[in-house]
Amino acid sequence: MADGAMTATFLAVIGGASLLAVTARRLRPVDRLPSLEGWALADRSLGPGWTWLLLGGTIFTAYTFTAVPGLAYGIGAPAFFAVPYTVIVCPLAFVLLSRLWSVARRHGYITAADFVRGRYGSPPLALVVALTGILATMPYLALQLLGIRAVLTAGGMYPRGAAGDLVLVALFAGLAVATYRHGLRAPAVISALKAVAVFVSLTAVTWLVLARLGGPGPVFEGAAQRLGGPALLLSPAQQPAYATLALGSALALLMYPHVLTAGFAADGPHTLRKVSVALPAWTGLLALFGFLGIAALAAGVRAPRGGAEAAVPMLVDRLMPAPLAGLVFAAIAVGALVPAAVMSIAAATSFVRNVYVEYVHPTATPKRQVRIAKAVSLTAKVGAVAFVFGLRDQDAVNLQLLGGVWILQIFPAVAVGLFTGRLHPRALLAGWAVGMASGTYLVVREGFSSIVPLGTGAGPLEIYAGLAALLLNLTVAVTGTAVLTRLGVPRGADATDLPSRLTVRRCPETGANNP
Repeated sequence: MADGAMTATFLAVIGGASLLAVTARRLRPVDRLPSLEGWALADRSLGPGWTWLLLGGTIFTAYTFTAVPGLAYGIGAPAFFAVPYTVIVCPLAFVLLSRLWSVARRHGYITAADFVRGRYGSPPLALVVALTGILATMPYLALQLLGIRAVLTAGGMYPRGAAGDLVLVALFAGLAVATYRHGLRAPAVISALKAVAVFVSLTAVTWLVLARLGGPGPVFEGAAQRLGGPALLLSPAQQPAYATLALGSALALLMYPHVLTAGFAADGPHTLRKVSVALPAWTGLLALFGFLGIAALAAGVRAPRGGAEAAVPMLVDRLMPAPLAGLVFAAIAVGALVPAAVMSIAAATSFVRNVYVEYVHPTATPKRQVRIAKAVSLTAKVGAVAFVFGLRDQDAVNLQLLGGVWILQIFPAVAVGLFTGRLHPRALLAGWAVGMASGTYLVVREGFSSIVPLGTGAGPLEIYAGLAALLLNLTVAVTGTAVLTRLGVPRGADATDLPSRLTVRRCPETGANNP
């Protein structure tokens, strides 16, 4: 049963998030006609502060804040791949997001598939990019609800049966209404509360854990004893998996529609570069969450079988006073609301721009596009709730693992396409198909493990399945381009102003070489 003070603190923070979401209407210009760009991208008007809050709040989800420490609780060192992974994201975002924003702004693109459509002149390639993004996003959206449920359960605030389901629906309902009405501005405003709540609560719980358990040394020693070995030591056999998982996850992250949507909402490429430099502050936050997973081991927390993501909430419930525990639980719950809202917006926008307008109603007015996007966004949230209630938690986790492999297969069309247009769209389609099929096969063959063994013999190399599939994808795309070019197969017209091949020019202001 939940403590009264804990519940009061939790409800106060959630209520504050709901009130903030209502104020999002004040950020909306009243003299502009409805447009998909205005609803989905906040008119591309967010400055450095708001963009940092929104992009960080979107990338670092509630499930990340429970899954990473849960993984650390279960296996120790390998879980910390998430730290270098999010560090690698920062220079990638510095280069890719700013360049993609510039092209999107000039041509009115709202989604990555819009860019692919313009770059290669290929509606089928744009369609598979859009559908891959939607397919990869939906289980990720469901996982945000699982993160909230894990927190509520650990705090005793999730009643059994239909009553618990109603609690989860009620938490999500306010977000759904605010997003429906105000679009991306609602999660942008809530992201400010998320940042304050998460940074403050995590600082407090880390300090308390160190004080109660005697400092970092005893924490790691206690965790090592429970794991049966050093808690933060990778064996040589684990290192290839660790490195490829970090690199592949970083490449995949920037292809997710919700991350690109948050990036497109910035007011300029300079803003995105500033934000990319400041994103490591969120990475430090993630590292502390991982440390709490180690601390849960040292403190003797016994998470339920198959529910390691509950380890940190259980640690918080055990060590912290009830009001502070309520603050931590609320911070993680709010941490789910921001990415969930952006994910639903991104999925809806991709559907409207690249499926509905392209194939169903090409003459749809901006007002109708916004109306359809709102309906699809709401449907996505309802679908995520139904998914959580109707299927096992492990099903959502398995699909999200596949989603990471799938979304990585659009990297050649989107990221490589920013720097060269020489790859043939039909070759890119073939590479995408090979990457999707091989990645899915590898993950399913290993029982839905994203780490797969390659090679034969006594010691096969274990690497990230998504990266292996991406290498096959690129091989097919490059080889296919050479063959199709030699055969003279025509390609679509490039509607962007990007160069057809990678060039290096000297920046007159600094003398540096820029692509």
